[in-house]
Amino acid sequence: MQGYVAVVTLASLMVMIPIRVALMRKKGIEAMKFAKMDKKDLLILPFALFFLYEVFANAFPLPKVGTTLYGNAILGWVGVVFCLLGLVGVVASLASFGKSFRIGIDETQPGPLTTTGLFACSRNPIYTSFAFILFGIVSIFGDWVLLVFVIAALWLFNRQVLLEEASLKKLYGEEYLHYCKKVRRYL
Repeated sequence: MQGYVAVVTLASLMVMIPIRVALMRKKGIEAMKFAKMDKKDLLILPFALFFLYEVFANAFPLPKVGTTLYGNAILGWVGVVFCLLGLVGVVASLASFGKSFRIGIDETQPGPLTTTGLFACSRNPIYTSFAFILFGIVSIFGDWVLLVFVIAALWLFNRQVLLEEASLKKLYGEEYLHYCKKVRRYL
């Protein structure tokens, strides 16, 4: 049951995000900016696909690379809670973004600075929500390969946040710096 929650959580993300990109496109906003500024970002895709496979392999009878570090039902249920909290956070973040939602950095048509909704509590609620989901998945399966992926993902999230912050400082100047003083980067 817990493994299915992890799979459904990832499947939900794989549906929600493209739908949001398509809705933005209908409004004349090109939200997909992934790897436009740095083509090296494309190197993330094979690892993300391998992560997805490994989650599915843990949930279903498929061959997997990793081995289980632990099998604890309580940690599994904690993982379910983390996945659900992360999923709610992603939905709330997408709602809060408004016309400013982008995947990647957009310095040509960025939209207004978002400081309301979850952005009043965290400058990066969607990355924080993704981290909740990843911690939840590792807690559910206890797989060492997934743990390595989570550590790498956290590093990548922080790298992207730092790049985005530099861009936001250029775009919004004092308004963004004032916002940074009031709201934490993550939690």
